[in-house]
Amino acid sequence: MINNTEFSKRLQKVIEYYGESASSFAEKIGVQRSSISHILSGRNKPSLEFVLKVLSSFPEVELYWLLNGKGNFPAEKNAVEVKPEIPPRPESQNLFSEVEEKTPETNSTSISQIQQHSKKEIERIVIFYKDGSFQNFENS
Repeated sequence: MINNTEFSKRLQKVIEYYGESASSFAEKIGVQRSSISHILSGRNKPSLEFVLKVLSSFPEVELYWLLNGKGNFPAEKNAVEVKPEIPPRPESQNLFSEVEEKTPETNSTSISQIQQHSKKEIERIVIFYKDGSFQNFENS
């Protein structure tokens, strides 16, 4: 969650760094002057759109620094990006190799069978496909 007071201080620091007034800063990022005023006063929280406009207009501003104060401002030009260490994935398993293609009616039956082994009631199952489509099966 964004701390309004701290965000306001960081935004003010950005405005001062570039030698802008609140009005000229608002014009450069394409928002109304009142938006800047309301954010700086703590009345409003910044929207995602507002944050993205600041980042695209002023590349020296780092996202994490602007949102939560972590990182540097202005961004170091030769900074090495630190990526979190991700453990290696286990060998790929085809979890659906033995599953036959079923119609939604058959899937409703399988939901009942699954529920016999669990004390929790299944509300629905959603299957996401690689092409971006999905199927939603409701438990009726």
